[in-house]
Amino acid sequence: MGFQNAQSVQPVVAVERIVFYRERAAGMYSALPYAFGQVVIELPYILLQTLLYGVIVYAMIGFHWTAIKFFWYLFFMYFTLLCFTFYGMMIVAVTPNQHIAAIVRASFYKMWYLFAGFVVPRPRAPMWWRWYFWANPLYWSLYGLFITQFGDVKDKLDTGETVEDFVRDYFGYRNDFVGITAMMHIAFALLFGFTFAYSIKAFNFQKK
Repeated sequence: MGFQNAQSVQPVVAVERIVFYRERAAGMYSALPYAFGQVVIELPYILLQTLLYGVIVYAMIGFHWTAIKFFWYLFFMYFTLLCFTFYGMMIVAVTPNQHIAAIVRASFYKMWYLFAGFVVPRPRAPMWWRWYFWANPLYWSLYGLFITQFGDVKDKLDTGETVEDFVRDYFGYRNDFVGITAMMHIAFALLFGFTFAYSIKAFNFQKK
């Protein structure tokens, strides 16, 4: 769903950028208010998506219906969608057209999926690649969802270890990292949002 958010936002922002160039040249408004409006309008829209999508998926998966687990699920899904949406806006803002934006976007997506911590868990990755997990927003999304849903489960697996121990030993997810994981989600959303705003102000790909 986050991938679709980023993919669908690119042609929209690309078309709006043409209008923005025209209005800025006419002296209608400056770059920062325009960028601020673009970012802020996504907040309630994505919140609505998260609530509709989150309730349906949470029930279908069969997660534990506790208030704290449900809250954390919505929190991490909300900021994951924000990150993907702002990332799509940022990529369009730093590239001259949507075709190059699609190439850049796809390149990062492949790395994000590979180093998300599920296909290749961080403790089992080569030492010289482990730094990339910490710089990957998708890794933090899975991190937050795993530890809030399974990080405190005491049920035992067939191997005799608890679900909590398996999550920590195999994936490297620590249950006491909930606060840090939440802050990283907010940090990535702010990073992509501010980069989009700065790029709109600093770059001008308009052809004379």
